[in-house]
Amino acid sequence: MRHNKKFNHLSRKKGHRDAMLANMTISLIQHKRIFTTLPKAKALRVYAEPLINRAKTDSTANRRLVFSYLQNKEAIKELFNEISQKIANRPGGYTRILKTGFRRGDGAATCFIELVDYNENMLAAGKEKKGTSRTRRSRRKSAAEKAGAAATETATTATAEEAAPAAAEEAKAE
Repeated sequence: MRHNKKFNHLSRKKGHRDAMLANMTISLIQHKRIFTTLPKAKALRVYAEPLINRAKTDSTANRRLVFSYLQNKEAIKELFNEISQKIANRPGGYTRILKTGFRRGDGAATCFIELVDYNENMLAAGKEKKGTSRTRRSRRKSAAEKAGAAATETATTATAEEAAPAAAEEAKAE
């Protein structure tokens, strides 16, 4: 029985899978964005985010623990020195997966996975959107707007009623 075995094995043995995910994590840390298939990106997110979360507290123990997974000094320096400062206030969700379509050869779903705080285009768009406020209120008119509209409508009707007898008298005169 395979109860409670829910992660994607990616058609690889454990050693191969661990090495691949470690290499992909190193590439993600160094390049901030990598292109891959969707299942690999989802597996990478599960593998990389706890390691990135460890980098928030820069201690020897955390550095050694992350190094035991990644085995790359340059990636550890980058993670603990630069990336940890950008993610210090973020409570989680350090990566973003954006689908890019399907590969021509085998039809595999492709995407890119990136570190959230390093995409300047998305950050600029997010700052622009924050200025516009959207509410979840109904689109129906409020009571004040209805009263104002009713008053305007009444004034229009009153002038039309006054104009009607005048128009009738002009018609009789002709």
